[in-house]
Amino acid sequence: MIVCHCTNISDHEIHSAIDWMRAADPDTIITPGKVYRALGKKADCGGCLSLFMDTMARNPSLGVPSELRNLRGRRSTGA
Repeated sequence: MIVCHCTNISDHEIHSAIDWMRAADPDTIITPGKVYRALGKKADCGGCLSLFMDTMARNPSLGVPSELRNLRGRRSTGA
């Protein structure tokens, strides 16, 4: 399915880019901008953003790496 008509990006391409980024760097935070750059494209009108984000959210590789979760809850004891 085409997600972004301006740049002709499909849901398959979004999932492939996310999987590639996660395999290349398991600790990376994946954003829509990083997906566009991984595909060699730039966002245009932004009309697809909600569908783009929904497509990203359905990818199991998108989650925040476990080491980076709950950082606010971890307080350092020293200054």
